[in-house]
Amino acid sequence: MLKKRFWIGWLVFVFLMAGLGNSAFAQDKVYINGIDANYPPFSFIDKNGNPDGLDVKAVDWIAEEMGFKVKHQPTEWDAIIPSLKNKKIDMIASGMTVTEERKKEVNFSIPYNETIMVLVTKKDAALTVEKAKTKDVKWGVQRGTTEAKWIEENMLQKGFQFKLQHYDSAPLAVEDVINGRVDCAAVSTTTANEIIDKGIPIKIIGKYGQPDDVVAYAVRKEDTQLLNILDEGLKRLMATPLWKELNEKYGVKK
Repeated sequence: MLKKRFWIGWLVFVFLMAGLGNSAFAQDKVYINGIDANYPPFSFIDKNGNPDGLDVKAVDWIAEEMGFKVKHQPTEWDAIIPSLKNKKIDMIASGMTVTEERKKEVNFSIPYNETIMVLVTKKDAALTVEKAKTKDVKWGVQRGTTEAKWIEENMLQKGFQFKLQHYDSAPLAVEDVINGRVDCAAVSTTTANEIIDKGIPIKIIGKYGQPDDVVAYAVRKEDTQLLNILDEGLKRLMATPLWKELNEKYGVKK
């Protein structure tokens, strides 16, 4: 009888642990989110040295909602997918555009935003999009981005003769527009509006031809559980009033 009671007690313990396993152990799991440290409003480092931005706050909410912990780690953008695949980070929630090429290397969550690429110039510049595509005009672009690749493959390799300068971040490219080192910069409308809202004297002169894309989170191909967690978390977040509040707070224009 004692032996029977022991086994019954053991089975009850096992079932209880199995039921608690997902929530109890998930609380101890820390996922590393690789971010572009200078890509407002999606991700950036604030004046106090802390990660901030739409994606940072969104993933913080998702982590709390779905029962895991997250750390946001600044990562060089042109090395961010290799860093993910080499397990230096666990996810990329930092305004990443979904492309067919990237789909071969990572899996993407459901989309949560759209990327519209435009050219920006100084506020008082007379440059137009058509004139920007002519010889000796200087463009700035962030290296390792979809826009950099698209411009190279669909414009420069097809006969356009403007000059293209690569930068570590989109704001640095815009800074050189202000300083007169380049004539224009290729950035998203979200980035452009974020910079304009800060009072920096630039203007959007129009789209230069790159198709609009969607933005999503990225994980390793094998991390299906994390992908499911992020998808569910995004669905829950986007169904709350907080999602609209975050987009308004960070100036993400729809």
